[in-house]
This record gives sequence, structure tokens and C-alpha cells, in this order.
Amino acid sequence: MNTRICGLLLVIGSLAATGASAEGMEERLRTQLRSTTAQLQALQSEQAQASAARIAAENQAKQAQAQIKQLTAELDKARGVAEQLVGQQQSLHSQAQAQVAASNEQTGKFKKAYEELLVLAKGKETERARLQVQLSERDTQVQQAYEKIDVAEVMSIRQPFASGARVKFEELAQGFGDQLYQSRFDAPQAVVNH
Repeated sequence: MNTRICGLLLVIGSLAATGASAEGMEERLRTQLRSTTAQLQALQSEQAQASAARIAAENQAKQAQAQIKQLTAELDKARGVAEQLVGQQQSLHSQAQAQVAASNEQTGKFKKAYEELLVLAKGKETERARLQVQLSERDTQVQQAYEKIDVAEVMSIRQPFASGARVKFEELAQGFGDQLYQSRFDAPQAVVNH
């Protein structure tokens, strides 16, 4: 653009130096000068617009790069948060599985203990019913024995020469005592030993 202007000025200068003073030439030169000036102004205007457009484009590029950096940073941050959340989720999942396993194990232990207690309770109930039957039979035997003893037998026990009756009565009393002792002391120990 500057070389074009210089070229025109050289043409104008050489024409002026030659001394041509013709009006036609002068008019042509003026017209050419006006045309050159108009072209120069148009070129300067285009150059200014191009420069402004270049500056605007550079500014937009800088803004775009800044936004890219910001968005990249936000994306990295979001990825970090997502990875952290995935880690927390996996940790919570593992903890939940461990708790379920522990709960199932505890439930199994409770179930086993309940079943053992149930078997023990049934055994105790059976033993209680058996002892109840034995006590009822002994009570009946004692009651029948006292019902069968009459006054003559009691008197014969008191007499010194009636030792046979006394021995019989003492054997009966000893037998009932042994049965009563076994039902009170031996039977609960047998249940405990089972």
C-alpha cells in the first residue's frame, strides 16, 4: 500500500519536474491524485477495520482460551468429585454388605441358641411331668399306707415285744423316705447332668 502511494508520488513529481504545464495534464493529474487519495483513504479504512477485527478476534481467542481453561478446571474438579463419590459409594456398599453378613451371622447364632433353649425347655418340661407323676404315685402310696395302718398296728409298734411290726413299719417309713429323698435331690441332679 505504501509502495503504491510512493509510486504515484514519484509519477507526480517527475511530471512536475519536466515542467509540463499543460492544463490537460494537470487536470489528469488532479483526477488521478483524487482517485489515489480516495483509494488511500479506502485502504486506510480497510486497514483500520482489519486491525480492529484482528484485535477483536485476538480478544475473543483469549476469552475462549480462558473459558477453556476454566471449563477444564471445572471438569477436572467434577471428575475428582465424581471419583470421590464413587469411592464413598463403594465404601458404603462394602460396609452395608459387611453389616448384612454380620446380621445374618448374628441371626444364625440367635436361631441356634433359641433352638438349643427350646430343646432344653422341652426336656425340662418332660422331666417335670415325669417327676410330677412319680410324686403323685408316692403321695398315693403314703396315703394308702396310712389308711391301712390301724390302731392295733400302732400299739404293737409301741410294745417292746412287737419288734416284727416295728421293723415292718420302719422299713415302710425308710422306703418312703428314700423315695422322697431321690425325688427331691437325685432327680434334679440327673436333669442337670443331662
